[in-house]
Order: sequence, then C-alpha cells, then structure tokens
Amino acid sequence: MEDRDGPAQAHKLLGQKTRVTRPVDNALTRTLRSCCFIPQRYILGVMGLLGVCNAYTMRVCLNLAITQMVRVNKTKQVYVDEFACPSDDVDVTNTTSVVVENPYAIGEWDQATQGLILSGFYYGYAATQVPGGYFAEKVGGKWTLGLGLLSTALFTFLTPIVTRAGGATWLFILRILQGMGEGPTMPALMIMLARWVPPHERSFQGALVFGGAQIGNIFGSFMSGILLSEGRDWAYVFYFFGGFGILWFILWSLLCYSTPNTHPYISKKELTYLNNNVTTADSHGAKDPVPWKGILRSAPVWALVWAAVGHDWGYYTMVTDLPKYSHDVLKFNIATTGTLTALPYMAMWLCSFLFGFVCDLCIKKGWHTIKTGRIIHTTIAATGPAICIILASYAGCDRTAAMVYFVLSLALMGGFYSGMKVNALDLAPNYAGSLTSLVNTTSTFAGIVTPYLIGLMTPNSTLQEWRGAFWVCFAVLVGTNVVYCIWADGKQQWWDDVRQYGYPPGWKHGPIIRETIPDEVEAVQLTRKEDQKE
Repeated sequence: MEDRDGPAQAHKLLGQKTRVTRPVDNALTRTLRSCCFIPQRYILGVMGLLGVCNAYTMRVCLNLAITQMVRVNKTKQVYVDEFACPSDDVDVTNTTSVVVENPYAIGEWDQATQGLILSGFYYGYAATQVPGGYFAEKVGGKWTLGLGLLSTALFTFLTPIVTRAGGATWLFILRILQGMGEGPTMPALMIMLARWVPPHERSFQGALVFGGAQIGNIFGSFMSGILLSEGRDWAYVFYFFGGFGILWFILWSLLCYSTPNTHPYISKKELTYLNNNVTTADSHGAKDPVPWKGILRSAPVWALVWAAVGHDWGYYTMVTDLPKYSHDVLKFNIATTGTLTALPYMAMWLCSFLFGFVCDLCIKKGWHTIKTGRIIHTTIAATGPAICIILASYAGCDRTAAMVYFVLSLALMGGFYSGMKVNALDLAPNYAGSLTSLVNTTSTFAGIVTPYLIGLMTPNSTLQEWRGAFWVCFAVLVGTNVVYCIWADGKQQWWDDVRQYGYPPGWKHGPIIRETIPDEVEAVQLTRKEDQKE
C-alpha cells in the first residue's frame, strides 16, 4: 500500500497545472506580448486550420490533375454505355465522338492503375502515424508537424519532374513519401490541442482546426480546376500547392509553439487561464510510457477506431473519387468539375461550425453529456451521407439533383468534427497523440483500399458500376456507426491517468506506468513558487 501511496501523492501534486521553465523575457518578447491582443490559442487554431488546409490541398490536387495526366489510347475498343450521360466535351450531334485530350498527358493508365496511384499516399500516411504521435509527445508538436508538412510540400513541388522522368511507378513512390510527411499531422495537432484548448472549447476549436480539411478540398479543387482549364499544363497545380506549403511552414515556425508554457510572448492572463483549465499536465505524461496495455483493451478506443474507419471510407470515397465521378460519369468539363467538386466541401466546412457550436452549447447547458453529444453528431455524420450518396447515384444523369445530394452528404458529414474527431481528447488528454495515431493508422487503410477497390469496381466508369461502389460505402458507414453507438464514451479513461483513477478491478496485465517519480514533486513545487512570484 505504501508503494502505491507514493506515486499517488506525487501525482496529486503533479496534477496541479504545471509548466516547464518559462523563456526569459527580453525587450522583443515584451513588445510582442503587448502587440498581440488576440489570444494565442486562437492564433494556433487559425494556423492549425491553414496547416490542415495545406495538407489536404497537397493530398487532393492529384485527384483532379490525374484526369488530365492520362492519355487516351485511341487504338483500344471503346466501351459503349447506353446509359452514359451527355458530355460537355463531346459533340453529340456527330456519330463519331471526339475526345478532348490534354496535350500534356503523359501516360495510358487504366482505372485500376489510377486507383493504385491515388491510394499510394495512404500507404505512407499509415506508416508514420504512430512514430509521428510518439515524437510529438516527446519533442512537441510544433516541429513534428511543421517539418512533416514541409517535406510533403517539397515532394509536391517535385511531382511533375519525377513523374515525367519515371512515369506511374515513380509517381506511386513519390505519393508514398508525401503520405509519410503528412502522417504526423493529426497526432501532432491533437497533442497541441490537448495542451492549448480547455475541454469546454474543444468542439468549436476542433471544427475550426480540422475544418481546414474542407478549406483545403475547396481551395484545392477550385484552384486545380482553374489551373487545368483551357488545356494548361497539369504541372502548374503541383508547383502552386507546393509553394503554398513552403510559405505556410515559414509562418508556422514564427508564430506557433508546442505548449503555452514554451510560448515566449503569450500573455500572463491567458497562460494562467490555460494552466488552470487544461486537463493535461506537461510533465508526467511525457515521462511515462504510452499505456498501450490499457489502450488496446479499451472498448471506447475500438469504438472510436470503427467510427473512424467508417468515416474515412465514406470521406475518401468522396475526396478521391468525386472528381472522377463528376468528370467521367456526369461528364462535366474539367473547369466545371473543379468548381462543383468544391461545393460539397464548402457545405461541410460551414456546417462543421454549426454542429460544433450546438454541441458545445448543449454540453455547457447540461442538455446532454459529452458522450451523448459525440454519439449524436457521429451518427449524423455517418448515416446522413450514407443515404445521400445512394440518392445521388439513383439521380442518374440529373446533374443538379446529383450535386445537391453530394453537397447535402458532406454538409451532414460536418458533424464528424464535433463527434468522434475530438473524442480522443475526451478519452485521453495526456495521450491524445498516441491514441490519434492508432485510430488514424487503422482508419487510413480505408484510404488505401477505397480508391483501388473503386477502380476495380468501375473499370468502365459507368453509372451502374459507380452505384455498386456507393452501396458498399453505405454498408460500411452505417455498420461502423452502430458499433460506435454501443461502446462510445466521453470521459477520461483510467489508463490515461492511472495515478488518479487507479487500475480497474481484476486487472492482471501488469503495471502500465513508472512506479517512482524521482525529484519530480520537488520540481513541481519550485515551479509553483515561481508562478506565485510572477
């Protein structure tokens, strides 16, 4: 008993809101602090939004560009689809169809090859999730995220050169490397939000930061459509978005820091507020090993994993293949495809703020618990889109109806950010990065499987083939949501803070934390005295 009381007493002191040694003030930091009237957690939110936006523009720009990179093989027998929609680029008054081909096209890649290339990103993305979460927890999220996205920006910028030199094989390898750079993005951001955002602000801040994905999809699709229109070289897309990523990295390096306590010019008022309200401590969580024994035996964790798999399956179906569906099935020209593909993501972005505001309000008012809020918004974000994409496929060649259903589908998917996306912060504020890396690594296999599977299911890219692919997506979205509704939770789990909650009854799997904390209690007391002097 005495052995357990020691760590428990130590954690009682460590549980006080602690901080690392503050950077020494100088004239520059005092000037910057006086000029920065916007709270630093909101600056982090905006830069995080732009970072996620940057990540997604580099992720999705190939989805539209690939339609102009592929050369049509006119010697092959053309598949005739009697249900094909009329095309903006085909002269239907003549019995001989004239295919408008980009003069910069470089490869004759079939649908399966295109699907494999599009899925290549997610192989690398899955590989660096867990290492990214580990490094972010050990060295901080700022440089883990920043350097990862910088590498992706450089690879994006080099895409035209590499592809023209090595064709589909080199492009596939390059996409894997781009994915590896982006792998740490979500774990690092989760760790930074866990240290910067109080619990009652998480739904809105989560919608703000992760809504950058929709800004990226909007910006990426819209700008890609413009850059690719009128027969322009598809290489401009990659030069533009690679340069955008490099600019973001410069701003991120200057403005953002891993924790409030290492920020040199955060106001003392905001620092005190965050140290008193953020539920994670800076010191002990970084020194204890990640409690994988507890995480892997946690039902709420696996419920979260299943929900993420379902969401990513539906989301990647839309992100990766909506441009192809609009161009190949609905027969929009490339400029219109870029514009219309952006509309659903704009709806998702706007609705994510609405859902986030409503969820935070209901939790503050006590109208429902955190758990209930996460389940409600996750269900909206899964079953709503599942129904809408089926309706879109049965709209046939009615372009207006199909696009309305696609827009409504992603608008409802905006509930994802105030639902299961921020649930990792509820379950494990101290190990949000590791938990997020586990969830993202598993769910990213949906990003690997989905483009390739759809490529196999739609070899001729007909409406009937796409309808079957959408029915598979429906089943995955609804089925995984049922699992989440049964086992989800909204409370901090015992394994995230064993010294406070202890081990559950009947635990037979050994300790998951260090048994002693040498010199840490004294260090905490000294830090608290310094705070009181300030």
